[in-house]
Amino acid sequence: MPAPDAPTHDRGGAVALVVAGVLFAAYPALRPYGDLVPETAAAAFAAPSWLAAHLSAVFGFVLAGIGLAALARRERTGALRAAVGVWWVGAVLCATYYGAETFALHVLGARITDPAQLAVLAEALRMGPVQVAVFGAGLLLLAAAGVLVVVGLPRARAAALPFAAGAVLFLPQFYAAPGLRIAHGVLLGVGCVALAWLLLRPAGVSGDGRDAAVPARR
Repeated sequence: MPAPDAPTHDRGGAVALVVAGVLFAAYPALRPYGDLVPETAAAAFAAPSWLAAHLSAVFGFVLAGIGLAALARRERTGALRAAVGVWWVGAVLCATYYGAETFALHVLGARITDPAQLAVLAEALRMGPVQVAVFGAGLLLLAAAGVLVVVGLPRARAAALPFAAGAVLFLPQFYAAPGLRIAHGVLLGVGCVALAWLLLRPAGVSGDGRDAAVPARR
């Protein structure tokens, strides 16, 4: 339950983080992995769960950014303010790539039945130099934002670590088996919930439950 004296933006930010956590966990769990095999790629791309999974990730990026902004307003540290800006730029770059993969591959899967032709088109759409550069830069910025969140919460680093780990591992998890990708989604989801808890704790209490001095406004 929210603390009775929690400001409205803290409560709203906490809700955004919890929903983001659910969406990040849902993304790899809902995602069909039939595209790992050319013969079943069309069915995977055309499945409604392909859309649901990738849109979950996109909305997760947005809601996490809203939650981080609320956390930065509460904690008022330079590192957290930087984390918000870095996260949003990374989220925009990632969402650009996700948009193409989500909708373009969904249409291709529904209309192209030749596995070889579909594989060539999917590879061109996903791995073009511009696409890779945009997506790679976005993922690296998300990782940097995760590290900045830990730096910006010196009295609550243990609570911030799951989110940071999930952000840092977002890039390498794409090369992991489906089970590990699902585990990564759960890790990032737990991290978002932990940050939501930090937003709802009473003011002046550190992440380990001890009284903490409220930082001076800068």
